Amino acid sequence: MNTNEAELEGPAKLALAWTHTARFLTTAAQLIHLPANELPEIAFVGRSNAGKSTAINRLTQQKRLAFASKTPGRTQHINLFALGPKDAPDAFFADLPGYGYAAVARGAKLRWQQVMAQYLESRRSLSGVVLMVDSRLGFTELDQQLLAFVAPRIGTGEIKLLVLLTKADKLNRREADASMTAARDVLGQLATDASDLGICLFSALSRHGLGDAALALHGWVHPQAASREDR
Repeated sequence: MNTNEAELEGPAKLALAWTHTARFLTTAAQLIHLPANELPEIAFVGRSNAGKSTAINRLTQQKRLAFASKTPGRTQHINLFALGPKDAPDAFFADLPGYGYAAVARGAKLRWQQVMAQYLESRRSLSGVVLMVDSRLGFTELDQQLLAFVAPRIGTGEIKLLVLLTKADKLNRREADASMTAARDVLGQLATDASDLGICLFSALSRHGLGDAALALHGWVHPQAASREDR
């Protein structure tokens, strides 16, 4: 299923109303500075030029929630956003620094690789990961390395994974199909429950896949609502 803006109604509209409640909570340079919580935490990760911040802003229908710098690699903190009612949030989005940008100093790269690895491997409240992959490039070596960090927790059902194939508006139909097939081949190697994995062609510009992405995230946090929608 692929939803466009004109088709956003019913469950997709409800899911987007939920993502729209996202608001900044805190920023942290190290894991010890993140607040401990028992609510589901969904992390957004991806290469510095994969369109991560733009996708977050489109999903939340906010222009400046996630900082989209014209200089990739500038963000070097974990930014946490709360969702749901203001007096009783029900989930958090975590915007992790982009990786793989050549201009970032080697020391900063190594530090952030370590912080991200620790977060993905041990953050107790992490319940889902949204991996942004440029649909024109497919999974790079660094994307594969990130998958390796989360694969054990996906395999146990501890966390879920959604891959957003970004910038899909730049592909024709044949290229889009090829991108989806290649992504399925990569994720198939994780050898885990298919219900814990999702792939979606996504374009922040055209809003292609916006409803599907919002539905997936809303379903992770509100499984009872998702099960009612499936009936």
